[in-house]
Amino acid sequence: MDPITVTIENAKSALGIGHTTIYRLINEGSLKTVKIGRRTLVKTDSIRALVDQAA
Repeated sequence: MDPITVTIENAKSALGIGHTTIYRLINEGSLKTVKIGRRTLVKTDSIRALVDQAA
């Protein structure tokens, strides 16, 4: 089973982008997040959608 969410650090690594860019994408709504407890996780489907949109 593929993960539904990943940490922000893992999303940065997967996309090859930096701290500022990942937070900009989250704030503008290009990457969807979910808050579980104190952790903020990025939805993997939004990562795929971002990459597909850029292609």
